[in-house]
Amino acid sequence: MRDIRTAVADMYAAGDTFALATVIDTYRSAPREAGAAMAVGAGGEVAGSVSGGCVEGAVYELGQQVIASGEPARATYGVSDDDAFAVGLTCGGTLHVLVEPVDPARHPHLGSVIADIESHRPVAVATVAGGPGRLGARRVIWPDRAEGDLGGRRLESAVDDDARGMLAQGSTGILRYGADGQRRGDELEVFVQSFAPAPRMLVFGAIDFAAAVADIGAYLGYRVTVCDARPVFATAKRFPRADEVVVKWPHVFLSEIEAQIDERTAICVLTHDPKFDVPVLEAALRTPAGYIGAMGSRRTHEDRLARLREAGVGEERLARVRSPIGLDLGARTPEETAVSIAAELIQTRWGGSGRPLSTTSGRIHTEPLAAPGADGAEPRVPAGRAR
Repeated sequence: MRDIRTAVADMYAAGDTFALATVIDTYRSAPREAGAAMAVGAGGEVAGSVSGGCVEGAVYELGQQVIASGEPARATYGVSDDDAFAVGLTCGGTLHVLVEPVDPARHPHLGSVIADIESHRPVAVATVAGGPGRLGARRVIWPDRAEGDLGGRRLESAVDDDARGMLAQGSTGILRYGADGQRRGDELEVFVQSFAPAPRMLVFGAIDFAAAVADIGAYLGYRVTVCDARPVFATAKRFPRADEVVVKWPHVFLSEIEAQIDERTAICVLTHDPKFDVPVLEAALRTPAGYIGAMGSRRTHEDRLARLREAGVGEERLARVRSPIGLDLGARTPEETAVSIAAELIQTRWGGSGRPLSTTSGRIHTEPLAAPGADGAEPRVPAGRAR
């Protein structure tokens, strides 16, 4: 829902019942991940997508039925190995979709959830999605409290604990319990959607390439910060899509926010000047950032490595620097270069080969790597609890 929260907020504010369809589980080459959402308004308007076009028509019809009945519904779309379902996905995958009627009376916490997403505060929504429980029963979980009724204290206590673990990891998926919330059972399904704060992208160097990288970072869902020590270049006007523009020496700013950096953080050093990039890379390599890339030619990078070695940075840490930054796409313009950097970020997150798909075989949509990715999607779930 994160990507359609503005449209959802407008429908919610209008007060009319609308339908919110959410992908809760997938199988094989499904085009969208769990958590992808589509809203159907009371007047027939649509926002978002659950499949990229394959089953939207069917979900739209079901959404209208849910608005009329006021009752949630679960549907499966796709083609498995042997069984054909109501609507076929051309990719051969399967989607499980939960469609819920939403209005201020049915979902009194939705306004708070959207506000938390906007303010980068962690929040999770747990919904009964199958089994003996009440379909659509909902509970909102924050790190320090929870509100809502799932049908029993034992179940709610288990879900609260597990959802907070998923929220800490930024993961989304189905949890399975016994009929009364027993952890060893699997009759009852609870879908937990985590809205962890957006991952950070730190762009150092207020140059034209940085503007393009900030734009594409925002498009990918990052919370983008541009930092440069030169106030004439580091202005909000030059970087309209950045969440913040900071005028400081890059290494000083990075040291100040070091505690906020995690494995989902992407650091792009575009300063292309030793007096800027060597100190900031030295600071960056002390952090757990999942992606550290630096712009420059191979000769520039060799010089940069030599300076970092002189500063005492070891080879294991130096190997984390991706330079020249980006994948080899033959990029020339700032916009093309930003695409190549985005491609490398996605490859880092999912472990793709970077080759044309027409030359590969096997599954197109791979499982995430063990470490959390850089784009903020759902990298991991508690072992044995959600899938």
